[in-house]
Amino acid sequence: MNPGPYPQQNYVMLNKDQGSLRPPPYRRNVSRYSSYGRRSSGDGGSCCLNCICCCYCWLFFLLILTAAITVAIYVIYQPKMPNYSIDSFNVEAFNVQSDYSLNAQFDVNVRANNPNERIAFRYGGDNYVIVMYSGTNLCSGKFPGFHQSEKNNTVIKVVLNGKSEFGSGLQEALTENRRNGKIPLVVKVKVPVGVVLGRLKLRQVNVFANCSLVLDSLDPNKKPNILSSKFTYTFGLDGYHLDPID
Repeated sequence: MNPGPYPQQNYVMLNKDQGSLRPPPYRRNVSRYSSYGRRSSGDGGSCCLNCICCCYCWLFFLLILTAAITVAIYVIYQPKMPNYSIDSFNVEAFNVQSDYSLNAQFDVNVRANNPNERIAFRYGGDNYVIVMYSGTNLCSGKFPGFHQSEKNNTVIKVVLNGKSEFGSGLQEALTENRRNGKIPLVVKVKVPVGVVLGRLKLRQVNVFANCSLVLDSLDPNKKPNILSSKFTYTFGLDGYHLDPID
């Protein structure tokens, strides 16, 4: 059996001017969503940038507002630091026992002067006063809280009592100081103080005052003279302290 005729194949004859047949160049199929995805990513980045810029603008505005309020308060109220001094220091008891213990009782009058015309102060009752000699606590006490009005002088009366170890080394140093007529003491005070601006009561901060005091005597039968006194202050809030102020 003879096979059927081969299918006829059509051929196209090209002229030499027509060149050769080549497949068209490869074209990349670009996804229709790629440009959209890039556009969405760019929009998200610009949104975050706008939020950051807004936050910085608000922060800058708050800083300017705080500075303006501070300047206004300073101009209107003209705040001044209160100052303190020790009016009197009376020795009610100062007895060294045979067991090297010391019983001491001092009555101290501290004058607080508020020079401000429009600012008052609140002194809290959670305070303490300690008298020290050569790093040893001699006695301590406290005073009741009070309100000090504008342009006011207030005398704070503090009664200090204590019993402490007073060894031979401290007794020898004290004897030498008594002989020279110059007995150095340190009075430490911690008191919460709040500023009052009219009806506005600001939060209290702790004021730590150190008074370096020199007396000529600690004899209970003789009123001592205050030869010199110097106050330094530090301020603190919740355990944080600022630099001392003379």
